[in-house]
Amino acid sequence: MAYEQKRLAELAALVQGELVGDPEVLIGGVADFDSAGKGEITFVADLKRGARLDECKASAIIVPNSVTEISVPAIRVRNPYLAVARIHALFVAEPFVATGIDARAVVGQDCHIPAEVAISPLVYLGNRVRLGQRVALHPGVVVYDDAVIGDDVVLYANVTIGRCCRIGNRVIIHSGTVIGSDGFGYATDGSGRHVKRPQVGVVQIDDDVEIGANTCIDRATFGKTWIKRGTKIDNLVQLGHNVMIGEDAMVVAQVGMAGSTTTGNNVVLGGQVGLAGHIHLGDRVMVAAKSGVHNSLEPGAIVAGIPAIPHKTWLRASAAYAKLPEMVREMRELRRQIAELSRAITPGEEDSPESNG
Repeated sequence: MAYEQKRLAELAALVQGELVGDPEVLIGGVADFDSAGKGEITFVADLKRGARLDECKASAIIVPNSVTEISVPAIRVRNPYLAVARIHALFVAEPFVATGIDARAVVGQDCHIPAEVAISPLVYLGNRVRLGQRVALHPGVVVYDDAVIGDDVVLYANVTIGRCCRIGNRVIIHSGTVIGSDGFGYATDGSGRHVKRPQVGVVQIDDDVEIGANTCIDRATFGKTWIKRGTKIDNLVQLGHNVMIGEDAMVVAQVGMAGSTTTGNNVVLGGQVGLAGHIHLGDRVMVAAKSGVHNSLEPGAIVAGIPAIPHKTWLRASAAYAKLPEMVREMRELRRQIAELSRAITPGEEDSPESNG
């Protein structure tokens, strides 16, 4: 796809980088190091590829500040990943096109829908739904009664927003995700039968949150399940009722959080992490992939394993685990040697004083 070309000087100003070389070089897109060509900008995130800079065929390159010698026009920055993300977003950004409400959409009673919306075929809006400006609803989106959706929201195909749920501004929700399904709450009677507890709370998604495909966020039993500003949630994540995730968290694929678990800000949960219910993770906690967390964690904790323990301890334990078969063999050999020594220093019955009369 062709994008509007930008001068290299403009891109350097955008990312507050140091321009090296011709400021008038025209850039029309972003590509990876190996495939980038004329008219494109690429990047090197670390010095491992520093020796290959002379192989670069792109018109310009983004490099770390530590790269001092380079033969092609470049932008030096502290964080190349961040810089290339901002530049790439500039190229791919598309203006919102207000196509209105498709005739094949279903709109309930007393809805508030501004003029600047794009509502696709087969969208269903319940009664009293409120949409903000520049909302895009893709085919198959379902928004139940009394839900509120803020400005500049994109809901991709087959997203479901439950009744009374609230979606903030600039939220992106990818295909197949369900916001506001019933929480998994049951009481068990004396005969072992499970009685459903009504789930009468809501889900609140704050501004600038992005949620991946096929994720489920349950409504609260009472009150709200709450995803705070700037948090990013991957595909196939399950968040139970009354979960609260702080600001700017990163939740990677297949994470499961049991009901009433909460986190602080800037928490990172690796893929397939499981969190028990009714615990709290402090600010900046990091949990390694596939870990199981059963207790609350202090701010800044870095943990791994099942059950999760301090990450450095887990690394040492993992190294020891690989040596267990060898350690077992050594232990058996030591036990055999101890038994032989014990027999050697313990007199037998024939050598005892009683046997000599």
